[in-house]
Amino acid sequence: GSITSLWWDPVQRLLFSGASDHSIIMWDIGGRKGRTLLLQGHQYVMESYFSYVQPEQHSLKAWSSNITYYCRLKKCRRCAPQWLESDSCQKCEQPFFWNIKQMWDTKTIGLRQHHCRKCGQAVCGKCSTKRSSYPIMGFEFQVRVCDSCFESIKDEDRTSLATFHEGKHNISHMSMDISRGLMVTCGSDRIVKIWDMTPVVGCSLATGFSSR
Repeated sequence: GSITSLWWDPVQRLLFSGASDHSIIMWDIGGRKGRTLLLQGHQYVMESYFSYVQPEQHSLKAWSSNITYYCRLKKCRRCAPQWLESDSCQKCEQPFFWNIKQMWDTKTIGLRQHHCRKCGQAVCGKCSTKRSSYPIMGFEFQVRVCDSCFESIKDEDRTSLATFHEGKHNISHMSMDISRGLMVTCGSDRIVKIWDMTPVVGCSLATGFSSR
């Protein structure tokens, strides 16, 4: 999707991009490894801010509309596969609807092309009837996977690597003070809020602010 926000981490030399397709991509530019991580934990368009909160713990905080998304970029995360292209389903070999020759030769109607989010293969709807989350690749919500990949995903593989926190107002800007565990947000409703984020980021709170 079209890019809506960018954030550069000069220490880790990583570039983060947020897009209108609700995704965040981490680009390993400084390491020159060509590695990208796809993070899909939003159900809304990414807005204009996110931050790499704790480099030593590999944590990312982002927001869209009124939801704050906090995830841990653990070493076990895997890159999402490149989507493969094919004129026929790579599972059952049935032709896709643009494959006129195979449709004519086999006297069959072409099928619509889909992609498995786990293996990247081009598959038809009959071979990808399942949906599953797969947080290790960044898919916090259920996405299309082929039936064989669905069988290979274990229950523990579906354990979320992110937390979600409702802002309760339409956030237009945010800023984080990691040393004190505080986040301040302001919204289009002209309200400024200060949040105690210590349960999320795990740092001590020494602020003098009352709970009120």
